[in-house]
Amino acid sequence: MPMTIREYLRACDVDYEELPHPHEVSSSRIAQQSHIGGDQLAKAIMLHADQGYRVAVVPSTRDADLAALSRLFEERLELASEDEIRQTFGDCDPGATTAVGQAYGLEVYLDDQLRHQPDVYFDAGDHETLVHMSGREFDRLMADSRHGAFSRPH
Repeated sequence: MPMTIREYLRACDVDYEELPHPHEVSSSRIAQQSHIGGDQLAKAIMLHADQGYRVAVVPSTRDADLAALSRLFEERLELASEDEIRQTFGDCDPGATTAVGQAYGLEVYLDDQLRHQPDVYFDAGDHETLVHMSGREFDRLMADSRHGAFSRPH
């Protein structure tokens, strides 16, 4: 796990555990290999906004609806490029965007589907580790994030 994420979680004083898994980049395969429900695996999508970057966090079983996100938060949003993601999440493996965008100074938009889950898992930034915490701890970690209904089934 990159130090940026580890230090952020420690500073937030949340109770979590690291769960290793075989190297995998597909969230659906990670959920399958880790024997967890895809609705409890948070997938992060980096967005380019009018005023900088954002991270949208949705269940791995769903996609972010960019039009709904744009309406909900009243800003034009589009997917960030691979270069923008690599530059922002410099200590993460390429493509391993994490749900804790706050650790990188980004505003996070949390889909309501992830709120109040009994357990939540998310990529630790390295394609080989999941962060697991109770839904209560995740809600506390994301308390300052803006939220709403903006995901849709694949």
